[in-house]
Amino acid sequence: MMRRRSLLLALPALPACSVLPSYDYVEPKRFPLVATRPGAPAPGPAKRVLLIRLMRAAPGMDSRGLRSLRSDGTVALTFYAEWTAPPAELAEEALHRWLGASGRFSAVTSPGSRARPDLVLESELTTLVADLGRREARAGFSVLLLRQQADEPRPLRQFAIQGRAPLPAGDELPPEALAEAMNAAFADALAALERSLARYA
Repeated sequence: MMRRRSLLLALPALPACSVLPSYDYVEPKRFPLVATRPGAPAPGPAKRVLLIRLMRAAPGMDSRGLRSLRSDGTVALTFYAEWTAPPAELAEEALHRWLGASGRFSAVTSPGSRARPDLVLESELTTLVADLGRREARAGFSVLLLRQQADEPRPLRQFAIQGRAPLPAGDELPPEALAEAMNAAFADALAALERSLARYA
């Protein structure tokens, strides 16, 4: 016992160290997902009421980080640069504003509204990515349009909507450029959806 104690006392004092790696803190950047609708509202009286249900998120679309597709086909998710909220939530808000300002409907409502809808729109965000290999941003969603008849809505048509916008030149693009291009692609997708809905308004 005394021998073991003597050996312990003879050992030199070791400096305290941590096995955890250290990282420099990076302030996250947050970007809105917005779509500016160009031009004036559609002419003529609008008669139908459109109900927009909650937009769902396809697998992989529930993350707030900016998503890019590398030239080799791998996906990069930037955690220090993200959307201000889950993309599907922001996309649904932008969809409401876009179609509400289109002038094609007498009202654009949400679930819980007391207004009786003529049409019901269900949607799912499927794509929101900056494709570095193709030098373009893409935004897409699937849409199911239903006609409200009595108390039971009936499927009217299903759409697969895609929007595109060019990416700036360069190998290392800042997150500001990625977010701007994806916003432009999303606006292009909303314009395509409005054109598809025009015949039913």
